[in-house]
Formats: sequence, C-alpha cells, structure tokens
Amino acid sequence: MPRLSRVEGQVSGVSRMIEQQRPCMEVLQQLASVQAALRGVTKTVLRNYLERCATDAIRSGDTAVYDELMEAIYKFAK
Repeated sequence: MPRLSRVEGQVSGVSRMIEQQRPCMEVLQQLASVQAALRGVTKTVLRNYLERCATDAIRSGDTAVYDELMEAIYKFAK
C-alpha cells in the first residue's frame, strides 16, 4: 500500500531529524504530518472493513459483527 510506505518514510525522517537534533518545531510539524497520513490509512482500512468484511458478515447473519463494528468505531472515534 503506497500510503503506508509513505508513512514509513515519514517516520524514518522523524527519526533522522531527532538524531540530527533538528529544531523541536520542525520535528513536531513532521509528526503532525505522520499522524495525518496514518489517519488516512486508517480511513482506507476501515472503509475496506465496512465494504467487505462487515457487509459480508451481516448478509450471512453473523450478529457478532455488530460488536466488532462498534469496537472499531469506538477505537477510532476518539
């Protein structure tokens, strides 16, 4: 997944910035970018879960998916 590879590169960049003792505000700016990128990946994976896994489980009558879905919503709605 290209987005995840980009996040990996950003995290490596933050690590290098810290090793190089770059100014705190620069590191914080980059960390904010990493968090935003991770939120994007999370949205993509959650959407995939809803479109495929949850939908298939609901159609098959598996009611356990509702608890799973609520757990996912609570985890990422903070």
